[in-house]
Amino acid sequence: MTVVSESDLEEFRDSVRAALAEVSPPAKVRAVMAGETGFDPDTWRVVATQLELAGLMLPEALGGGGMSMAEFAVAVEECGAALLCSPLFATSVLAVPLLLELGDESYSRAIAAGTLHATVAFGEGVTATPAGDGWRLTGTVVNVVDGATAGLVLVVASTPGDARAVFAVSGGFSREPLVTLDQTRKMATLSFADTEATLVGPADAGGALARAAAVSRTLLAAESTGVAQRALDLVVAYAKTRLQFGRLIGSFQAVKQRLADALIEVESARSAVYAAARSTGDELERNSRIAAIMATEAAEHVTAECIQLHGGIGFTWEHDAHLYFKRARTSASLLGTVDEHVAALADILDRETV
Repeated sequence: MTVVSESDLEEFRDSVRAALAEVSPPAKVRAVMAGETGFDPDTWRVVATQLELAGLMLPEALGGGGMSMAEFAVAVEECGAALLCSPLFATSVLAVPLLLELGDESYSRAIAAGTLHATVAFGEGVTATPAGDGWRLTGTVVNVVDGATAGLVLVVASTPGDARAVFAVSGGFSREPLVTLDQTRKMATLSFADTEATLVGPADAGGALARAAAVSRTLLAAESTGVAQRALDLVVAYAKTRLQFGRLIGSFQAVKQRLADALIEVESARSAVYAAARSTGDELERNSRIAAIMATEAAEHVTAECIQLHGGIGFTWEHDAHLYFKRARTSASLLGTVDEHVAALADILDRETV
């Protein structure tokens, strides 16, 4: 993988931020989130092919960018700040890490070209049974990101030997779009009834699933950090212009303290995210949990502060504060809750001290 310098990384951040500001401004986000698919094809073409974000972590030989998680985390953070409505999260944050861990290259070129949208259906509700040369899936998975529109669904299922394996499906199952708190990220319930599927990777993919989950967890934490940062930017800008009792509210000590606390949370989350993004092996598993805890708590708290410190206007539909709050709330349970991360981290630390 190619690793770029810190200065190049910041240039990359600036270019992504500028591009997203142009193709996905707040008004566009509101228009797209009200649509059925949850993304705009023209915006997706820019993100996938011009910015080349869809395949950034895929090998160059397969049409990807050959970059590491640290580079992609920068882009994902900016996408979170912009509340980008696109297949990028489901495809490149969830599916690509899993495909890379499974060693499967069948779908890489189409993903890198932006012509294939993928997602991952997690959960305990699907079983796989052998059927001739293939497999059949039965069961239901709820809250699948972009489950209603993805052309490729990687389904995590239990096999007869109680192993966990990954299966690729593209049709032959039902999709039920869900009404969720966060309208900027579409979800669906997928139901499989003797659905034909193709095994991807080994019949026991437990190790690959755990490693891919650590990558996805870190990237979700990066996105949440971007959400927290933009919420902080919004309220700081407001505090510099809003007059109360003849003074800017940003001059009040109570407001200063709350904003300072929020800044500490955001910067601490960002440090944890990039420590995890540069980790490998067992260190990544540990650091991804730390990043998830800190980014989740920062996003939930700072987005709530953004609403509170905006006063009455912060509670209105017209203001964007609620969109960031809703993204923070839904992301807080998407790949595990804070309590689950704390419990997992405790187990990791116990093993390391033995």
